[in-house]
Amino acid sequence: MSTPITATLVNTLREKTGAGMMDCKKALVEANGDLDAAETILRKKGVASAAKKAGRAANQGLVESYIHLGGKIGVLVEVNCETDFVAKTPDFQAFVKDLCMQVAAASPLYVTRDQVPEAELAKEREIAVSQCAGKPPAAVQKIVEGKLEKYYQTICLMDQPFVKNPDITVKELLTERIAKLGENMLIRRFVRFQLGA
Repeated sequence: MSTPITATLVNTLREKTGAGMMDCKKALVEANGDLDAAETILRKKGVASAAKKAGRAANQGLVESYIHLGGKIGVLVEVNCETDFVAKTPDFQAFVKDLCMQVAAASPLYVTRDQVPEAELAKEREIAVSQCAGKPPAAVQKIVEGKLEKYYQTICLMDQPFVKNPDITVKELLTERIAKLGENMLIRRFVRFQLGA
């Protein structure tokens, strides 16, 4: 039995996802009024629309700074989008500020996995294998893959759980923002300074 699609229900979904009103209504109709199912539908559509936008040039954007702990940690982050118009929106600016806080709190070393040097990965693999002494080879392979996955979540910004909502990764947050703002966006680079480090 389906739940009636009320304006309150549509608004609740909008607040949870940031999607447009018509998109929320369509998702709720498709999900027979089930809020969680509608949220999943919107997230899947967001991923699909973000994938379509991925090839588009992103040459505008912002460089944002953040100073934490009374001047003990400082962060600069560059995030690109397609137009100056989107770069000036409160949503985009809030997203870039959130990324600055993420970098300050979680200390990533790289933006994406493909930036991690092969020598560093080889060293991590070696450490993981040495911790698996006496285990069957098939188990060792799975354990090493699991440890590398954890390693990526520690050092790669895109793989880290988002500090304000650990249920999603920074990559999922970026995908949501692309879907909401309707433009390709790219976390270009960041630098994190820590006093005395």
